Amino acid sequence: MEAVTEIMKMQLSEMKIEHYEAVIMLWKTTEGIGLSSADSREAIASYLARNPGLSLVALDDERVAGALLCGHDGRRGFIHHLAVAENYRRQDLGREMVERALVQLRLEGIEKCHLFVFDENHGAISFWKQVGFTQRPELSTMSRMTGEASSP
Repeated sequence: MEAVTEIMKMQLSEMKIEHYEAVIMLWKTTEGIGLSSADSREAIASYLARNPGLSLVALDDERVAGALLCGHDGRRGFIHHLAVAENYRRQDLGREMVERALVQLRLEGIEKCHLFVFDENHGAISFWKQVGFTQRPELSTMSRMTGEASSP
């Protein structure tokens, strides 16, 4: 049975691929979220199947008010996107989704969760610090497309 939490009149429940259109629209219209081909419907469906119960949506009736994409690699958890629609902010909805995801990660034996924030997204950095995350200035993110040839 799916666990559902009510926040005010909203329900917090597992993200399903049926939520994709509303979630991707929320992510596209939320400042500071970077999307790529890894956020296609097919890629998100695969991610949700590999990480059942970890990604969340906040629903106000049928409307998606918030969404959080979360998963793990068996060792560390990752939160990739958290967005709350503007008219639902400052009601602890983001905090509640983060806490629920962290509890679910812990239940799966995952002790630490990472996330990525653009350096110039000061509002997000402030939010993440308020919910207990620590900024790691000694780390750098490095990326490479899997199809690229390595340099000689």
